[in-house]
Amino acid sequence: MSVLRPLDKLPGLNMATILVSTCGLVAPLADSMLKEDCASEMRVHLAKSLPLPSNVNRPRIDLVVFVINLHSKYSLQNVEKSLCHLDAGFFLGKVCFLATGAGQDSHCSIHRNTVRKLAHTYRSPLLFCDLEVDGFRASMAQRLVRMLQICAGHVPGVSALNLLSLLRSPESPPLEEL
Repeated sequence: MSVLRPLDKLPGLNMATILVSTCGLVAPLADSMLKEDCASEMRVHLAKSLPLPSNVNRPRIDLVVFVINLHSKYSLQNVEKSLCHLDAGFFLGKVCFLATGAGQDSHCSIHRNTVRKLAHTYRSPLLFCDLEVDGFRASMAQRLVRMLQICAGHVPGVSALNLLSLLRSPESPPLEEL
């Protein structure tokens, strides 16, 4: 079993790489991210699941985004299976969950609280966005690019761990209440 580690490769000069687990709606998000103005060279790596094939040419991964489609139970199962292929060091601010499809609650196969519990269990931020709406997708792309720059160490004075503490909700309910 291959485990993806945050520091297994040396960082590239002015390069930042984001790994996005796909659920079918991610290609337009990746395109929006690549259109964003970024001071460094940005790479978006799409993967259906982890583990990644062992490839010596793969760059260091600075941020991992797990996209969960609330209309597909397979999407959640895929994310849960992939989580065991990440080193614990990634959960220090270099992982986030993105739930999409929350616009129509009556048609969701996965309840929002299930995804909240997953994010709470791994102490990682949870973002909600309807990726089918252009404006929301562009806004999320901006946010992910900014998070990527911080996680790659390209923002002076802010680390991934600082970002994690800033994204954590101060009034988040205890796990028992979810």
